[in-house]
Amino acid sequence: MQLETERLILRKFEKTDVERLFLLDSNSEVMKYIGMPPLTDIKDSQKVIDMIQQQYIDNGVGRLAVIEKNSNLLIGWSGLKLLTDEINGYSQVYDLGYRFLPEFWGKGYALESAIASLNFGFTTLPIDTIYAHAHSENMSSNRILNKLGFVKTSEFTEPDGICFWYELNAQKYLNS
Repeated sequence: MQLETERLILRKFEKTDVERLFLLDSNSEVMKYIGMPPLTDIKDSQKVIDMIQQQYIDNGVGRLAVIEKNSNLLIGWSGLKLLTDEINGYSQVYDLGYRFLPEFWGKGYALESAIASLNFGFTTLPIDTIYAHAHSENMSSNRILNKLGFVKTSEFTEPDGICFWYELNAQKYLNS
């Protein structure tokens, strides 16, 4: 599975992505609203890649590495995953997520990659509803979800604070 936008390539994670993924997940600014401490060992990034690759096999979908076309660098990840562990009372639903290195924030990459992921989810898979969640203090992520048409349907508490739960219906998205 590979998705492409004007500026980005979204592709499956590969073993060779471990150094760039570690750069992402060891960054305290990136991990600020994730509810997990930054990684300190690159072996943990390899475990993350192994887990995502297993999701591709088990669920036919998983987060995708985001490559900036101009630089050919992995700048983050984006995409859908099947929630198999319960979050906010939900499981076995498709969740949209994204995470980017700080030097690529503010360039519209999260929105651009999310649109590609939603189009894929709603037209190719096809999924009726896609869910997302964001920490209440992560203004950028909440703004992106609102731009995409997601509707906040509830709030829930995580160890690091309050999170907002969002839903987006295929019919609403495809008709907008």
